[in-house]
Amino acid sequence: MKSFSTLAFTTALAALLLAWPAQHVQAAQYQEPIDMSGVKLQPQEQNGVSYVSGGIGIDESRAIQQVQGYNLHLTFSTGPENKYVPDVDLAIQGGQGQTLLQLSQVGPMVYVKLPPGHYNLVASRNGVQQLGAVNLVPGQTGTVNLHWPQDN
Repeated sequence: MKSFSTLAFTTALAALLLAWPAQHVQAAQYQEPIDMSGVKLQPQEQNGVSYVSGGIGIDESRAIQQVQGYNLHLTFSTGPENKYVPDVDLAIQGGQGQTLLQLSQVGPMVYVKLPPGHYNLVASRNGVQQLGAVNLVPGQTGTVNLHWPQDN
């Protein structure tokens, strides 16, 4: 009869060996080159504010995350599974309440280039608003995740 410690060790080792292939495959997936044929990222500008929106599909999601020079990274998701959503209306307002950027049907990721300062975010999806705020400081990237609890 095996001792408890031997049995516990054997069980832990088996669990580790069973989990390893899945972790190895997942890590390898992200090392694969990005297939740019499905990527439709286009830097745009509105009112002097540069932005890029996208992230639909694994290749485009990985591609937008590699984009440099944008100091505000926004992500939109919904539901208990945190599913990315690409159909968000977004307004970014400056410290005085003025709208600097007004976008329709964007996401699930929006990267924006703004000067340092405080900004309010108003995101709407299917008539339901989510509010956020961010304080951008020089040399750092502000990250905001806006989440709708239910997929409405």
